[in-house]
Amino acid sequence: MAEATKQKKKRGMPTSFTILLGCLIFVAICTWIVAAFTPDVTGATLAQVMQAPFSGFKNAIDVCLFVIVLGGFLAMVNKTGALDTGIATLVRALGDRDTLLIPVLMIAFGICGSTYGMMEETIPFYILLASVTFAMGFDSMVGALIVLLGAGLGTLGSTVNPFSIAIASSALTDMGIAVNQGTLIGVGFLLFVISEAMGIAFVMRYAKRVKADRAASAMTSEELANMDAAYADETKMLEDEQASSLKNAVLTGKQKFVLALFALSFLVMIVSFIPWESFGITFFAIGGTADDPSTAWSAILTGLPLGQWYFTECGIWFFVISIVIGIVGGLSEKEIVNTFIDGCSTMISTALVIAVARAISVLMSETGLDVFVLNAAADALRGVSAVVFAPASYALYFVLSFLIPSSSGMATVSMPIMGPLADNLGFSPDIMIMIYVAAHGVVAMITPTNGVIVSGLELAHTSYTSFLKLTLKFFVALTLVTAVVLTVLMLVM
Repeated sequence: MAEATKQKKKRGMPTSFTILLGCLIFVAICTWIVAAFTPDVTGATLAQVMQAPFSGFKNAIDVCLFVIVLGGFLAMVNKTGALDTGIATLVRALGDRDTLLIPVLMIAFGICGSTYGMMEETIPFYILLASVTFAMGFDSMVGALIVLLGAGLGTLGSTVNPFSIAIASSALTDMGIAVNQGTLIGVGFLLFVISEAMGIAFVMRYAKRVKADRAASAMTSEELANMDAAYADETKMLEDEQASSLKNAVLTGKQKFVLALFALSFLVMIVSFIPWESFGITFFAIGGTADDPSTAWSAILTGLPLGQWYFTECGIWFFVISIVIGIVGGLSEKEIVNTFIDGCSTMISTALVIAVARAISVLMSETGLDVFVLNAAADALRGVSAVVFAPASYALYFVLSFLIPSSSGMATVSMPIMGPLADNLGFSPDIMIMIYVAAHGVVAMITPTNGVIVSGLELAHTSYTSFLKLTLKFFVALTLVTAVVLTVLMLVM
């Protein structure tokens, strides 16, 4: 028996921290190797490696604090019992049509990804969707896939995303290279349709398989046990279904009010992140000025109007709404404070994962490794034909995206180099932009240097390694399909 226990331990999956620290050390080693051949890169010192996680935390402090506050918010909602009862009601209402939830939500997340690059903003939905899909008889991996692939595939098919399309277009326009916005939107929409269709088919097939046979889950037995423990209340509801617990679950007036506030919280968050003014919509900024946006009518709470919020402002919003939900739910002052603090404590590990993930890009920026790789690859692509240039550029961006997980950072660093290169060779700069968007979009869904992925999977009680095992073939197919589409477009445009 002792031997069997040892064997099980040996087969255990590495933690998120182990994976990320391994990546950090690997990058440090790469800097030492490259620095031996060029003065453009400096080898990372031991002090830089040790400081990187702390610098990463400082760099991502707004996201980390938002995640911690979110834990308090969710704990407050759970304390009222509204979420558990609401999930039971949803399961009952959907009945045998529960798989329809997958395409509807993935398309909704996809639209957010395509229009404003929704990624870090998805963190709260991992917790919610993992709970919902578990209650429906799937596993929590299904919930994670709905969020990650839904938003990620939408970002891959960006149409008007200001953090990728707009920055890349602006970089080329400032250099005197014409960019056709109609082409960008058209190609982005084509990629959106193709990738979301592939993603929805993949997730629905996996969900049906898991519901028919739990042993078909991609999650390990340890992860499944953790999932069961985490959603014990939902499990009890499902087990008591024959005793009419689930069938008779009814939302009270207070719980309905709490759920309305819960939905409003996420609606405001989504609205707040969309850069409305870049689309010519100034409704939320009325009353404010460019020099002083705090006087706008929607800036009363945070000092910035909706559309200009980021994680600090959203953290303020969720903190305030947490207190309101506690009062509406009938909690005492002591219950509100203790519940919120307990909820915040559950998110500390997630915040630290985000900080360590950010440390990797910090180290590469400090040593100059990211820019060196880009310049070296661009030089190698000069003079090749379109049939080689397009897939080679895709491969370049694929590799670089592991080093630079930020879409805006990638556009800022790479487009002044790759855009003119494509234009000088007689290739479409519009397609070059979309090659960057698509390749970066694929990698953003699989790289452990994207803290959102690793932390989101943790929140859904599954692991990065289980996720990668399940989705690796899908991402290979997605990469090949999008690369072929963009190569054909590069040839004909």
